[in-house]
Amino acid sequence: MGCAIAIISESIMQNHALHPLDPLTETEIGAACEIVRMQHPAQGIWRFPLVQLDEPPQKEVLRFEAGTQIMRKARLVVLDHPSGAVYMVRVDLDRRIVTAFTRNEAGPTNPVGQPPVTMQDMVTCDRVVKASPAWRAAIMRRGITEDEIPLVQVDPFSAGYFGYPAEEGRRVVRAVSYRRSRMTDNGYAHPIEGVVATVDLNAEKVIGIVDDGNIVPIPTTAFNYDPDSLPSPRTTLKPLHIEQPEGPSFSVNGWETRWQNWSFRVGFTQREGLVLHQLCWNQDGKTRPIIYRASVTEMVVPYADPTTNHYWKSAFDGGEYGLGTLANSLALGCDCLGLIRYFDIPLPTDDGTPRILRRGVCMHEEDYGTLWKHYDARSGVHQVRRSRRLVISFFATVGNYDYGFYWYLYLDGTIQLEAKLTGIIQTAAIAPDTPYPWGGMVAPGLGGPTHQHFFNVRLHMMLDGIGNSLTETEFHPRPMGKDNPYGNVFDTRTRLLCNEQDAAREADGRTGRFWKIVNPNTVNSVGAHPGYKLVVTPSPLMLADPKSTVSQRGGFATKHVWATPYDPDQRYGSGELPNQSPGGDGLPAFIRNDRPIENSNLVVWHTFGHTHICKPEDMPIMSVEYAGFMLKPVQFFSSNPTMDLPAAKDSKSVQDGLSGCCQNECKGS
Repeated sequence: MGCAIAIISESIMQNHALHPLDPLTETEIGAACEIVRMQHPAQGIWRFPLVQLDEPPQKEVLRFEAGTQIMRKARLVVLDHPSGAVYMVRVDLDRRIVTAFTRNEAGPTNPVGQPPVTMQDMVTCDRVVKASPAWRAAIMRRGITEDEIPLVQVDPFSAGYFGYPAEEGRRVVRAVSYRRSRMTDNGYAHPIEGVVATVDLNAEKVIGIVDDGNIVPIPTTAFNYDPDSLPSPRTTLKPLHIEQPEGPSFSVNGWETRWQNWSFRVGFTQREGLVLHQLCWNQDGKTRPIIYRASVTEMVVPYADPTTNHYWKSAFDGGEYGLGTLANSLALGCDCLGLIRYFDIPLPTDDGTPRILRRGVCMHEEDYGTLWKHYDARSGVHQVRRSRRLVISFFATVGNYDYGFYWYLYLDGTIQLEAKLTGIIQTAAIAPDTPYPWGGMVAPGLGGPTHQHFFNVRLHMMLDGIGNSLTETEFHPRPMGKDNPYGNVFDTRTRLLCNEQDAAREADGRTGRFWKIVNPNTVNSVGAHPGYKLVVTPSPLMLADPKSTVSQRGGFATKHVWATPYDPDQRYGSGELPNQSPGGDGLPAFIRNDRPIENSNLVVWHTFGHTHICKPEDMPIMSVEYAGFMLKPVQFFSSNPTMDLPAAKDSKSVQDGLSGCCQNECKGS
């Protein structure tokens, strides 16, 4: 497809000493699953929805010295099929023993859920739904012929939780269907409305068919995007090449990366996908830790359509599927441009066999415009420096939607996470001449339900050391009077957030509310505590009723900011197993005891998102929508840390036959 540009190394499988935070290798994944099989034989067949590194305690990691022996452990969620028994397992890989094997059962303080939906579950769902006489009869009442059934697209979708007695104790998904006339058709353009199948994945059978009796014509407008269906490519877009003839400015050793003043370790889990460990700033021979661990722990997409096919849709894409499990193999020159360093990711299959996700994580540098500039007409000194950022990213496809997660590190110490939302919207068939009150029309007879996307990121802070605090700042106008005679004064009010419930907060653009992580144990040259500011972008919160099951299960999306003292068992904003959980786990439960967070081993959680009203421009594939946040240094440096950058001169830049940059302007550069 003409996508080849440049590649440094496709694989991380090289001879380097293991670090305590390195993801499990292929060998370790296979060994962990085999040890479970040997020491705890299944009643039926073991399936392995989650197999990942059991990360050592933070203190052990911080004491680690290169070349020393480390203990490698694995953490698993295993499923005995078809009995449905679920076990939380830990394996000591060095001693080759199972050290914990606990059945996951509901209790008064354990709102237990099910393991994530697996690839095998999706295959099972398609097979058993199409074999169901009740489902076949329901879709044939809507115009599907017997010959068309093999081409019908059956989408398994996490079932949510509604307290239905028939589903208690079962591992279930719900399935909706779409008409296709060939395998490459975009089925989402042709939803079959009013029919939902509920599938017991352990028993491998349909346990319920909902047919609401409302026969809505299947939309006919085609929105195909396979190459043969697309128009001829335009010829007016000229090539734009990205070149680094002297190579990249970063270096990679195993999973560790160094770029300019930054150093960090790349990690990866099935639940979260990309993880950044031990993010530090290195300058003048000193290493300053900033974040110990950063990841996206969860995302949820609740839909606002109360009808048969849609009311139950609220996919928790991290906990119900696994962002890492569904990560893409990235295409050189298409997903990632420039001089690329890829990381290959070892992952398990459902039966525990190791596999390698080739090019699962992409890393490259990119220009980011002007970093700083000043022109002094009196002295004639004109200085400008260009910004550059290091990009570490991966993409996950969860059913109809595709999500890119891009971590950016900037030359001035800024950290950014950007989520890119693209893919195909969920759709609904709408009867002719009927308004669609639950979303936007995207084509005749085809609507897209209004919905929200919420992402939760966990930032285990370590700013200049383990003792960190969280403050909140707002701006308020000062009334005119003796101390404000001209009415131009406004006050800056900052308060320390001392306990967990104090720190469950919402953004407020009117007051310019922001949060800052500081180290209260040190001061800089002007007597301030070094810190990083959490820059929250305009973002919605959960709009579902607080009493709804999706709000109970996705409580992390009811606040923009949370803070907790570090607890190694509090890893995910929605809790350990949100699939079919009734709720009550995750961040609202974590903060119930209102623990102190001042000068603590601090974890800051941030929820951000997007409310999506569908429109015709979203079909057949929607252009990227962006959501995210920044962390910016405040009082962390004594001055601008980029003053030593060279003036950027790009010999490839051309205008009116002249090449180069700053030819006559950059005096003193």
